[in-house]
Amino acid sequence: MNKRTHSAPRRRGLSFLLDAPYVLWSALFIVIPLVIVVFYSFTDAEDNFTFENISAISNYGTTIRISIEYSVIATLITLVISYPFAYFMTKTSANAQRTQMLLVMLPMWMNLLIRTYAWMNILEKNGIINRFIMLLGGDPLKLLGTPAAVIFGMVYNYLPYMILPIYTVMSKLDPSLLDAASDLGSNAFQRILRVIFPLSVPGVVSGVAMVFVPSISTFYISQKLGSGKILLIGDTVERFIKTSYNYNMGAALSLLLMVIILVCMFVMNRFSSDDEEIVV
Repeated sequence: MNKRTHSAPRRRGLSFLLDAPYVLWSALFIVIPLVIVVFYSFTDAEDNFTFENISAISNYGTTIRISIEYSVIATLITLVISYPFAYFMTKTSANAQRTQMLLVMLPMWMNLLIRTYAWMNILEKNGIINRFIMLLGGDPLKLLGTPAAVIFGMVYNYLPYMILPIYTVMSKLDPSLLDAASDLGSNAFQRILRVIFPLSVPGVVSGVAMVFVPSISTFYISQKLGSGKILLIGDTVERFIKTSYNYNMGAALSLLLMVIILVCMFVMNRFSSDDEEIVV
């Protein structure tokens, strides 16, 4: 009894030492920055308490709507591409899966800025695509500075974040479940609809969150592929901070962005299982 009594404080002390680095990290890089954002959101340039920044968010309704629309469209397109790709990956041999995974991960070895800048050169008026069109006798297309270019940039850059979680879940499915469905008379489409898709929902939910969150908060993609003509929430925040030095309004929009992301996380977690919750 005494040994147990003496060992309990030791375990608590050891647990505290192990948890201390994570608590310190969270405090320095999560809690304190959030507190600073909230403080600037509800103060003016003289640090006086005010609701003007929050009320002024309504002036950017169009920007907020466009940001959400583009992010949703990019997420849906990414899902449509990734789901069948991940499914057919699981049907190939182990060597083929490793090769395909390498190809999926390969673009991520380069910085997002470099990848986006490369596509800016490809899509420009004298880029590879328009040169090919002109060789065929057609007129060059306006690709840069369009919503399609921005959405394409989101899909291209965040596609691996959708493929990986879906593939991970699908690769762990028990093949005997599909055999049982076949024995009960299900065809290939019914097996996907009734067996594979319900069991892969946690991967889909995680992938949707991992694509939607960076898409709605991006600014470099819209700046380069949108040629500065398309403003998203991230672009507006950057302009307030870097150009007009209005940290208070920038913080208010950042706070709104965080609220949107938290709502997205809450909704996504409602659709995921208890042991497959989204972690961002």
